[in-house]
Amino acid sequence: MVNTIARGGKSIYGAPLGILMLEARFPRILGDMGNGETWPFPVLFRVVRGASPSRVVEQGAAGLLDAFVEAARDLVDLGAEAITTNCGFLSLFQEELAAAVKVPVATSSMMQVPWVQATLPPGRRVGIVTVNGASLTRQHLEAAGAPVDTPVEGTESGREFFRVLIRAEKEDLDVELARQDILEAGQRLVKRHPEIGAIVLECTNMPPYAADLAAATGLPVYDIYSMISWFQAGLRPRRW
Repeated sequence: MVNTIARGGKSIYGAPLGILMLEARFPRILGDMGNGETWPFPVLFRVVRGASPSRVVEQGAAGLLDAFVEAARDLVDLGAEAITTNCGFLSLFQEELAAAVKVPVATSSMMQVPWVQATLPPGRRVGIVTVNGASLTRQHLEAAGAPVDTPVEGTESGREFFRVLIRAEKEDLDVELARQDILEAGQRLVKRHPEIGAIVLECTNMPPYAADLAAATGLPVYDIYSMISWFQAGLRPRRW
């Protein structure tokens, strides 16, 4: 007999991944985590009010844990079966969010650092390109499971990326200038640490530039897109 019972219990179906978004107004170009067309599968978005990029990155997301927990629970209530976030600096909330929602949680692309390190030959190591190197602390790395001595380079000395995304000096983004900021940060990182064998991009707004950085450095580049593609593959394994 054919089973004709459809199982309920959710408000939204077919989008098992929930994304907690920062509250920002800069353009989210194709490849950005916050652009729905970036993903080849449906996702659920939830903006966390008051969680500006500056507050999360430069102020350690102080006072925002409860807001993120509430938003994550809302996504799970809607139908999310796993949660991720729109900023690598939210690794600080990894344990608390996972405990609060009781579904798989991946707060930061930096969680890939130990995975990528395991693929490299002896003597090579992973480096991180971040939106703000000065604000990325030992605590962020530890919470992501990354070695605390991981080489890091930021974009805060650049002309466009940091000014628009973190300082919110304007809403428009010069994409070519942003690209140059990231390429220059990656090249500085490799010049300072020639032992680097792969790069992980902390910032979820950097995937549009990952291919160019890989071409410029000759190194594998991993980002939030690579991590979430892996994450989603476990939520909805391909049926062969």
